[in-house]
Amino acid sequence: METPQRSRLTDDEMETWHALAGVMIRLPSALDAQLQRDSGVSHVEYLVMAMLSQTEGRTLRMSELAGYTGSSLSRLSHLVKRLEKSDWVRRTPDPEDGRYTLAILTDAGYAKVVESAPGHADAVRRYVFDVLTKTQQRQLRDIGRRIWQSVAPEDNCLPPPN
Repeated sequence: METPQRSRLTDDEMETWHALAGVMIRLPSALDAQLQRDSGVSHVEYLVMAMLSQTEGRTLRMSELAGYTGSSLSRLSHLVKRLEKSDWVRRTPDPEDGRYTLAILTDAGYAKVVESAPGHADAVRRYVFDVLTKTQQRQLRDIGRRIWQSVAPEDNCLPPPN
């Protein structure tokens, strides 16, 4: 039985794909560099602490946090271990179900997020929003949501549309 050949990307599709792939590679590196330079944290470390800062009690199960950050539980565990050494996050067994571990943002971790947030927001604005019109920003949001749903249709951490 022959496997049907997949069609090649058109020239327009290839150009669009290269632009998107470039953004996926370069933007995280640029955000990481800004955060490292200005705050001494990586982009993923900031993301984990920022996620925790926005939750009730600044607490999430490690498994939920892994899902929100697109990380494996093992990788997240190593990252949280680094954050614990700086006293920004602590872990404790979940009192409701001891099979789970909670990640809790400490007061020092919250202060680090508050300190880092303005520079990070400025970088995001400079790299993404300042180069787009309001219409393009809405289009980018809608495109991002569509691609996210295509890649991860069961992912429930996508915020609902406004």
